[in-house]
Amino acid sequence: MSELQRLIDAATALDVPLSEAQASALLRLLDELSDWNKAYNLTAITERSTMLTHHLLDSLSVNADLVGTRIADVGTGAGFPGLPLALLNPKRHFTLIDSSGKKIRFVAHAARTLGLANVEAVHKRAEDLGASAPFDTVLARALAPLPELLKAVKGLCGPDTRVIAMKGRYPAAEIAALAGAWQLAASRAVSVPGLAAERHVLTFVAPGPRPVAPPGAAGLPAG
Repeated sequence: MSELQRLIDAATALDVPLSEAQASALLRLLDELSDWNKAYNLTAITERSTMLTHHLLDSLSVNADLVGTRIADVGTGAGFPGLPLALLNPKRHFTLIDSSGKKIRFVAHAARTLGLANVEAVHKRAEDLGASAPFDTVLARALAPLPELLKAVKGLCGPDTRVIAMKGRYPAAEIAALAGAWQLAASRAVSVPGLAAERHVLTFVAPGPRPVAPPGAAGLPAG
């Protein structure tokens, strides 16, 4: 099976249908990452099939959780999950934030190369970024323990912001440590094809009586 078809089939298993053009663009992202990684050490994952599962498919697994038009990816590293999600959602604007200059330079390069006009690369720590308006969704993939993460992104959030934390094992102790500062609105286990490890997606909102819409209810359609 070709790499292109493997990506399309695996994404379909995640309920993320890809066109051949989208799949080709995602694979080109891996090409660019591989080239830059030789000089700049952007990721410890260098084996191609592992990059496909751990970077591309893991990123696509939260596509259904996005809400609204303004998305922040905090601690994006080399652009994951933000770049794959931006490619699938051109009507949404993605702000990819990281404190590593070399990684943000790659993010900006990859966005230009793939023609992603909806991506802004920001070289800052999340806690130092003053957002002009709250983001609709804030994403973070394995960035920090939940109490630290939610404290760091507080300045990016408003009363309706959804914070999506991508974790490995279910972090029961971290959730208990929040002590009511944030509400866990939803959680789900994710099975990423080809990735033999636990994955959980947790959705947090600021405390309050307001009900949380299901994934996609307040968002824009992909494409």
